[in-house]
Amino acid sequence: MTSPNHRLRWIVWTAFALVMALAPQVFDSGLGITVLSQMGIGIIACLSYNMLFGQGGMLSFGHAVYTGLGSFMAIHALNAATEGGLPLPVALVPLAGGLAGLGFAVLFGYVTTRKSGTTFAMITLGLGELVFAMSLMVPEFFGGEGGVSGNRMVRDGWWGITFGPQVQVYYLIAIYTFVCVALMYAFTGTPLGRMLNAVRDNPERVEFVGYDTQRVRYLAFIIAGFFAGISGGLAALNFEIVTAEVVGAARSGGYLLFTFLGGATFFFGPILGAILMVLALVLFSEFTQAWLLYLGLIFLLMVMFAPGGIASLIMMNVRVAMFGRLRELALPYLGLALTGIVMLAGGTSLVEMVYHLQLNQSEGPVFAYLGMELDVEKMLHWVGAAVVLAVGGGLFEWVRRGFVRRWGLIQAAIEADIRRREAA
Repeated sequence: MTSPNHRLRWIVWTAFALVMALAPQVFDSGLGITVLSQMGIGIIACLSYNMLFGQGGMLSFGHAVYTGLGSFMAIHALNAATEGGLPLPVALVPLAGGLAGLGFAVLFGYVTTRKSGTTFAMITLGLGELVFAMSLMVPEFFGGEGGVSGNRMVRDGWWGITFGPQVQVYYLIAIYTFVCVALMYAFTGTPLGRMLNAVRDNPERVEFVGYDTQRVRYLAFIIAGFFAGISGGLAALNFEIVTAEVVGAARSGGYLLFTFLGGATFFFGPILGAILMVLALVLFSEFTQAWLLYLGLIFLLMVMFAPGGIASLIMMNVRVAMFGRLRELALPYLGLALTGIVMLAGGTSLVEMVYHLQLNQSEGPVFAYLGMELDVEKMLHWVGAAVVLAVGGGLFEWVRRGFVRRWGLIQAAIEADIRRREAA
């Protein structure tokens, strides 16, 4: 008989495949398919980074080196394939990026994984800056400031697949995403994956039982580099251009930030982080110039109050739901949502007025925000936004304290229920 966990796993993976297959039918606009394609690329990149950060405890500041170099190698392979010099199908070009990521991980990883902790992080930061500097010094490979462009379209494709339409590229990305996610999930259950967790938690004990922690980190680093390179290869195929920005520190910082926000301690956390990353970079940045400020504040609050990321918040509520106590939190959650919206309305109004005053003063003092017109030259609007922020913040804190008390009581009841079941 199949166990409930086995059946649940089949349900989850089937649902994952169906969501990727049907998503273009729901979000069928050009923008929607482009965003979905970038989400698939980001999922592979963030999961490969989490293989180091979440599963191995290796804080890397240079993961974009492997996604970026994979992109450059893939775009060169694409050009060689389309020009007839390399007998490589376009659908396999991302594997060229994966092999490049693996190769550079073998080279750089031998140096970086010899140390751990802060030293490892600083070495990866230095290597990242080194590669970024070289990208401007070696234009023959990196293309200089203009980068390297290519053409993914195949004239006589199989079954009419030319990779001209964006939806065809999306489904190729979806296939790679599903396979890579499945392989990285399978890695977590291998002896190497388990030993990587042990190296993260207690490297001294791992050394004591006879394992070489540097070798474990090195092998994991190589595997992560391979998947990072595939992500970069898919990005090269998707955008048909690769610039020096793909190996920059900002890209590495993005992988770190959104993997953490999603939840590095859970396998599905980086998937959530990758989705948030694309929404922030592609959509959220179009609505406000202050999106980086909001992103920084969200990251700060998550570090302070939910270091496990969004995935940990989800799993805590799943645990409450399994014991039938989630309904008791419906009203407190509603109160938090309503008061939070009021607080955010006041706070973001102040931020947007400051940004408009400093950056868009030439457009006049009046601008539209949240369905209303704000005037930066009227003190009443500044005072009104500050009052809304203060009132919303006060109400939010009052509701939050009540929620914390209710949450504590529910957790105590759940622990008591668990002890009763164990005693029985």
